Amino acid sequence: MNTIETIFENNKAWAKEATANNPDFFTNLLSQQTPKILWIGCSDSRVPANQIMNLPAGDVFVHRNIANVVVHTDLNLLSVLQYAVDVLKVEHIIVCGHYGCGGVKASMNDLQHGLIDNWLRHIKDVQRFHTNELTNIKSEEERFDRLCELNVVEQVHNIQNTTIVTNALIHGQKLNVHGFIYDIKDGLLKDLQLN
Repeated sequence: MNTIETIFENNKAWAKEATANNPDFFTNLLSQQTPKILWIGCSDSRVPANQIMNLPAGDVFVHRNIANVVVHTDLNLLSVLQYAVDVLKVEHIIVCGHYGCGGVKASMNDLQHGLIDNWLRHIKDVQRFHTNELTNIKSEEERFDRLCELNVVEQVHNIQNTTIVTNALIHGQKLNVHGFIYDIKDGLLKDLQLN
């Protein structure tokens, strides 16, 4: 069986199991979308938002890109953010990075990777902002892990400085921005305690 056939077989099995466990599963999904969480995470296939938080479909509004970067000119991300904050009225925005991030790793060298180098430039800026701290970390693995964390910190600041979030807070909307890091080695999330 090829990959596409497998997808459809898996989908049928999942839909059957979902309705066996809860006959109203799809009816409930149709009736509303009221997630309280916006997840901004990495595109890495090993970091599926709902699954690692053990939350059902409908509970998390998700945006993913290479290395969970928040760029103030990224209309895709800003559209998701605006819809989540202004329409869905999410209460929590989570920026989640992960250890072992390929985008962060690629930003740590001077090799050319193609078009993605323009995107990785944002992470290289994070390195520049934290040169002293990163230079003092002798272990390359520890430096890599710390840059993954610092990237989350900077992206949280970028989210907090959008007009979308600042205006929501000015108008008294209940909204919190969090920075998490996910460890693929053990499956655990860590709150970077940024608020």
